[in-house]
Amino acid sequence: MTEVETNAVCPPSLIPLGLKTDHACPPPSAVASLPMTVDTIPRIKVSAAGGSLHGQALISRALRNRVNRVDNDSCSPGGEDPFFVADIGEVYRQHVRWKLNLPRVEPFYAVKCNPDLTVLKLLARLGTGFDCASKKEIDLITSLGVPPSRIIYAHPCKAASFIRYAAQRDVRKMTFDNAEELYKIKRYFPDAELFLRIVTDDSESLCQFSMKYGASLKITGDLLQLAKDLELNVVGVSFHVGSGAVGAKPFVQAVHSARFVFDQAKDLGMNLTTLDIGGGFGVDNFECIAEVLGPAIDKCFPPSVRVIAEPGRYYVASAFTLACHVIARRELPHHGGYMLYLNDGVYGNMNCILFDHQQPTVRVLTHGNRYMYGLPDNCGGPVTASVWGPTCDGIDCITQECQLPYALDVGDWVYFDTFGAYTLSAATGFNGFNDNCEVLYVFSENGSRK
Repeated sequence: MTEVETNAVCPPSLIPLGLKTDHACPPPSAVASLPMTVDTIPRIKVSAAGGSLHGQALISRALRNRVNRVDNDSCSPGGEDPFFVADIGEVYRQHVRWKLNLPRVEPFYAVKCNPDLTVLKLLARLGTGFDCASKKEIDLITSLGVPPSRIIYAHPCKAASFIRYAAQRDVRKMTFDNAEELYKIKRYFPDAELFLRIVTDDSESLCQFSMKYGASLKITGDLLQLAKDLELNVVGVSFHVGSGAVGAKPFVQAVHSARFVFDQAKDLGMNLTTLDIGGGFGVDNFECIAEVLGPAIDKCFPPSVRVIAEPGRYYVASAFTLACHVIARRELPHHGGYMLYLNDGVYGNMNCILFDHQQPTVRVLTHGNRYMYGLPDNCGGPVTASVWGPTCDGIDCITQECQLPYALDVGDWVYFDTFGAYTLSAATGFNGFNDNCEVLYVFSENGSRK
C-alpha cells in the first residue's frame, strides 16, 4: 500500500449551498453530522462523479511514476504486475453527494463490492453503516471499531453457525425472506431485529437478484404472522432492485410495495420502524434516481420511519483505476488485426466481465515513450485488436474486438478507469497468477485523509 501526499480544494459543483466557492470540502466531522432532514438540506444537483480535475492529475502522476519504475528487460518476476490507483478523495466526494441528494437515507456501505481497507476506514470515520453478508465481513468491520449497531447482516439465507456468530457479536439487524429462516433465527438469535426482504422488479438492472431472494407480496402477510407467532422482533422491510439500476422506476415501485407490507404489519399489531431500500445506485444516474426516490419515500413514510440503504458501486466505482501491462502480442496477417495479452484477466480483476456484466474500455496508458493517460485519442482508432488475460483458459478474454490508436507492443501499458466495483473483491489466484494487486492511494480531498 502506498500513499501519495496531496492537498486539494473541493470542486465548486460539489460545495454545499451557502459556502464560498474557494472553501475547502467540509471536514469529516462536519460531513458525518450533516442534518438528515429533508427540510434542512435541499435536494440539489451536484456534478456526476468521475473525479475532480485535481484528482485526475494525482491519478495520472501516480500511474506515470509507477510504470516508469518498471524496466521490462530487468524487473524481477511479477515486477510488472497490474496495479490500482485509488483516489480516496473521490469516495469522500461521493459521500458528500449522497448526503446532499438523499439526506434522509443513511448509507450502509456494501462491503462485498470492494473491501479495500482504506475505503472502509474512511467510511467508518464518516459515520456510515455497513452491509455485511458473512462472518468474515462482520469481523472486518468490527475490527475497525465500528459498533455492531451500525451493521446490517443483509443476507436472507444464512448458515446456522453464522446466525449464532452474529448473536455473539451482537449484530442484531438481519434480513429474512422465508419461513425456515425464521425458525433458525428463533432458535439461534431470538432477540434479532429482523427485516422482511421483499421481491422487486429488477428486470432492467445490471445484476438481478429477485430470482434468488425476496418474498412475494402474496406471502408477506403469512411471514409476518409467523414471526409474530414465534415472538420475533420484525423492525422493518428491505428490498434490492438489483445492482446497477438504470432508473428510478423500480425503486419507486419497491417503496410502494414496502408501504403495503408496513400496512400489513400494522394490521397485525406490529410496529415497523425502518425501511431498507437496498443498493443498485449507479455513479452517473444518481441524481436522476434521487430526485424521484426521495419524494416517493417522503410520500409513503412519515419522518418517524428510519430509512437506510446499501450502496456499494456508487461509492467506489469511479475511485479506482486499473493499469495492466502488455505481456504478449500476436499478429493476425490474414485477418488484419492483433491479439494482445495482458497480465490481468477474467480470473483476476476483470472478473467483473463475467460476474458483473461490465464491458470495460481498453485505454492506452503508454506506447513506447509516449504517455497517454487522459488524452482523447487513447482509445478508438484504426487498429483492431482482441484483448486477452494471462491464464491458459480460452474464456479469459477481455474483449473480442476493440479499436486502438496504435498497434501496441510488448511492454506498453493500458488502463481501465471507473474500475472499483466488483473487481478486486472477487479476483482469484487461478493458474498461479497474483490475486492481490498493489493499490496506490491518492487523496484529492483533505477530508479523505486518515
